[in-house]
Amino acid sequence: MQIKQLICAVLFSMCSQWAWASLPIQFWQTSAGTRVYFVENHDLPILDISVEFTAGSGMDVPAKSGCANLVRHMLSLGAGGLTEDQITTALVDVGAQIHGHFDRDRAGISLRTLSSERERKQALDVLARIIQHPEFSQAVLTREKARIVAGIKESSTKPDYIADQELMKMLYGNHPYGLNEVGEIDTASSLQRQDLLDFYKSNYVTDRAVIAIIGDVNRTEAEAIVRSLTDNLSSSSGHVTIPVVQAPAAGIRRIPHPATQSHIQLAYPGLRRIDPDYFPLLVGNHILGGGGFVSRLMEEVRQQRGLAYSVSSYFSPLKEQGPFLIGLQTKKEQSEEAFVLTQKVLSDFVKQGPTQEELIAAKKNIIGGFPLRIDSNSKILAYLSMIGYYNLPLTYLDDYLVAVEAVTVEQIRAAFQRRIQPDGMVTVIVGALDK
Repeated sequence: MQIKQLICAVLFSMCSQWAWASLPIQFWQTSAGTRVYFVENHDLPILDISVEFTAGSGMDVPAKSGCANLVRHMLSLGAGGLTEDQITTALVDVGAQIHGHFDRDRAGISLRTLSSERERKQALDVLARIIQHPEFSQAVLTREKARIVAGIKESSTKPDYIADQELMKMLYGNHPYGLNEVGEIDTASSLQRQDLLDFYKSNYVTDRAVIAIIGDVNRTEAEAIVRSLTDNLSSSSGHVTIPVVQAPAAGIRRIPHPATQSHIQLAYPGLRRIDPDYFPLLVGNHILGGGGFVSRLMEEVRQQRGLAYSVSSYFSPLKEQGPFLIGLQTKKEQSEEAFVLTQKVLSDFVKQGPTQEELIAAKKNIIGGFPLRIDSNSKILAYLSMIGYYNLPLTYLDDYLVAVEAVTVEQIRAAFQRRIQPDGMVTVIVGALDK
């Protein structure tokens, strides 16, 4: 009953903020195949837009890994006759901001601008040039490749970076999700302008685009914005797919490192974004390692044994199975003990599931924190993009709290047993004790 009362309170706060009972998402698809998700909101004279493409690192090939990242990075470094500095000046002049976003599935640009005519028109003109007419200047390319390579070299000395990269290789093998998002030194340094042009032409296309819009415009204005951003994009030659993820070969890799602490990471292919087990795994992971100081892992590894300052677990759902990961740092001399204990906590959780008391507390925490996840247009914009890209129901945000509240102990146990094999995990320990 307490959880239901909390849900009602949260829903009331959402209604008070927006003055309506549910988020009124409008959806349409253009004749060229672009999917559009629009929320009209005139509370503030602000407009937020996100344009995303199926152009993440999962679209890279091993010999040219890092190309997807470099293409996205260079979109705003010269486009449509404007130099990098001119783009910056034009946006600053009207108080607009752009941000890039990139992961294994998606790449895109978001814009925040005032909705008044002059400011909006100028900001949208810049965004349209960036998306539709990037120039990939040779001089800028040479500079940015040097920066990326220097960044890889610097990061390659850090234990957390080493652990991340090695873990993804062990977890995904030859699958594109296993590629370094920024590339390797040899692949990033060898990329040519034509490589970027080819990738852009193949992947920045109308029928692989999702546009999310929220703010102070009406439907007619939103449709005009979409046309201005896509009219000069081409369409693709066919549907793109990402290979199915296979279960990895279980194993442990211990890597020496001079750091005073060991970095330990365990992983297994987790879930797809549209997985029917999403909510049982979400709530279950909150109990296991996603709930901060009240999680099982924190209680056992930190509170009871003092083996780490922090330890956490999380799912990163993607179009195909994104990683389920557990990570911690500990003193070198405690690394094996901490690793064994972490394995045991996970194994026990998968076998037994949570207690009813843990489940009630997790639901209260998740539901109580939900308003903070949708308390601004920019946060809602991110949800709109995610809903659009993964073809989730338009009622996703409205249904979220109800779905969390409906999760049972039995559902969590069954979902973890279906999705996670503790004995099949891959593990990397960077800063392992010398044997």
